[in-house]
Amino acid sequence: MAEDIPFERRFDAVAGIAEEVAPGVRRVLAPNPGPFTFTGTCTYIVGRGEVAIIDPGPDDASHVAAVLAAVRGEKVTHLILTHTHRDHSGALAALQAATGAPTYAEGPHRAARPLHAQEVNTLDSAGDRAFLPDVALADGAQVEGAGWALEALATPGHTANHMAFVLAQEGAIFVGDHVMGWSTTVVAPPDGSMNDYMESLRRLGERPEALYFPGHGGVIAQGPAFVERFLRHRQARETAILRALERGPRSIPDIVRAIYFGLDPRLAGAAGLSTLAHLEDLVERGDVLTQGPAMLTGLYRLP
Repeated sequence: MAEDIPFERRFDAVAGIAEEVAPGVRRVLAPNPGPFTFTGTCTYIVGRGEVAIIDPGPDDASHVAAVLAAVRGEKVTHLILTHTHRDHSGALAALQAATGAPTYAEGPHRAARPLHAQEVNTLDSAGDRAFLPDVALADGAQVEGAGWALEALATPGHTANHMAFVLAQEGAIFVGDHVMGWSTTVVAPPDGSMNDYMESLRRLGERPEALYFPGHGGVIAQGPAFVERFLRHRQARETAILRALERGPRSIPDIVRAIYFGLDPRLAGAAGLSTLAHLEDLVERGDVLTQGPAMLTGLYRLP
C-alpha cells in the first residue's frame, strides 16, 4: 500500500560534511545508518553567526566533531529537539558542554498512554528518559535568534513529545520523524499513538509551508502533497486490517502476515507495533473488539 507514495531513496549526502540545503539552513548527516534511520540522522544548523542546532544527532564523537567544525567561529545560541529518541538527542550533552547553549523541546520523553498489565515497552531503550529541556515549549511558541525565527508546532504521534519547527521566512518546516521522504514513520505504542499521528498529519497538511526538512533522508519539496499521500496510506492500512478480520479473529502476527508483502524481516517487529497502533484506534472507535485493552498479545475480531 505504500507503493502510491513517491518515496525517494536516493540520498547522496555524505556523513560529516555540512551542506546548505536552503538559505540559512545547513545539514550535517550523522554516520548512523540502519533500517530505522536510513542513511543516518540529519542535524540542522539554522542561521549564520549566531545559530541554532536542531536535532544534535546520536552520541557519536565523529558526528559531534563534524557539527562543531561546521559552526566554528559562530555562537550556538539554541539546541533544539524535535523529539527524544536517542538517534536525535544522543549528542546533546556533548554539544551543550562545548557550546553552553540552552536546550529547547516540548518536554521530557513519555509514553502516549500508560502501560497495560504485563505489557513491556519494546522501544524503551530508544527513548532518552534522562532529558529535560532548559526551556519547555508550548504549541505555537516562538523561538528567535539573530536573523531567524521558528514557530513550535506540536505534532505528537511518533512520540508524545514530538514537535516540528516552522521556519516561515523560507516556507519550510523541520518535521523530525513525523514525515520522511524515504519511508513511512514508525508509530509504535505505547510511545506513539496512531490517533495523535493522524491528527498531527492533518494539522501539518493544512499549513502553507511546502518545504520539509526531515530527520532522515532528503528534503521534501512538496510537503502538503506528501502528507495527503501519507494520510491515504494509513487509511488504506486500516481498511486492510478490517478486511483481514473479516475472515475471523486474528492475532497481530496473523494480521501482519496478511497485510504486509515483501516485508524486510528486520522490520517485522515495527510492523507489529504499527498494526497495534491502528488496532488501538479501531478498538477505541468500536470498529474492532478485543478482550481488555489492545495489546500485542491480543486477539482481535469485528463486532
